[in-house]
Amino acid sequence: MNLETKIGPRLDELVPSRYALNIGEIEVLVVSDGVLPLPTAMLGHNADPAARAAWLKDMYLPLDALDWALNVVVVRSGGQTILLDAGLGVDPDLHLPRAGQLIRRLEAAGIDLAAVTDVVLTHMHMDHIGGLLVDGVKDQLRPDLRIHVAAAEVKFWEAPDFSHVSMPPGFPDALRAAAKRFAKEYSGHLRLFDEEYQVAPGVVVHRTGGHTPGHSVIRIASGGDRLMFAGDAVFAVGFEHPDWYNGFEHDPEEAARVRVRLLRELAETGEQLVATHLPFPSVGRVAVDGDAFRWVPAFWDY
Repeated sequence: MNLETKIGPRLDELVPSRYALNIGEIEVLVVSDGVLPLPTAMLGHNADPAARAAWLKDMYLPLDALDWALNVVVVRSGGQTILLDAGLGVDPDLHLPRAGQLIRRLEAAGIDLAAVTDVVLTHMHMDHIGGLLVDGVKDQLRPDLRIHVAAAEVKFWEAPDFSHVSMPPGFPDALRAAAKRFAKEYSGHLRLFDEEYQVAPGVVVHRTGGHTPGHSVIRIASGGDRLMFAGDAVFAVGFEHPDWYNGFEHDPEEAARVRVRLLRELAETGEQLVATHLPFPSVGRVAVDGDAFRWVPAFWDY
């Protein structure tokens, strides 16, 4: 693939941080921005703690804190190079040094920031926009860069409602500050849409709402192949427990409805799924399992 440049072994990258696949004629590269260590209670703050602990035990995961994957996607279609979300960037006040790896990992993959024609944001939480706020990044981007985001998302962050979230201390203030700074610094690059917009041939962004009012998913289709980048609509626990509320959801009831609808759609169509916080590289499919769902990870294609 053109997006996958051969490089020599890196002693600081013993585990692969990117995974390439093709959706028909469209090139897709999943890039890990790192991991976010967060309290496990955020996986389902409306769940019975015993049920949550049982799920973690069944998955051989720690009971107190969990490393959430943080995935970004690069797409090449019709001469456009498109970044789907932009990772965390840098926020030393939150002590998240293992995330914010996107820029150097794009460089390691041979992807020049100046080649990026479009950015599509699933939403404006800081772990999806922060990479564009890293010092020096904006200067490397094209002056005609287009950043596609739902109009409802930009409107929401003018006066965001945090009354229904369940986040660790410090996160609400950091989220507000990052979104405000982003809207100011990139106002001239924003291309707003209401419900749906075709970014490139076979690459369409759809607003779902729920997680945030403007949260969106990106559908990629070419030659009979299909893939959805679902952003924060789906988390690892959400297949078995789609009704559990994630701590970052601003409208958790609507987010659960969106999650069930998307998972049903994915199970019916058989299209592939990538999501921000599923374990890297997060490529897989969805199956119905009784009243809930089951995650079917793809076999790695070497």
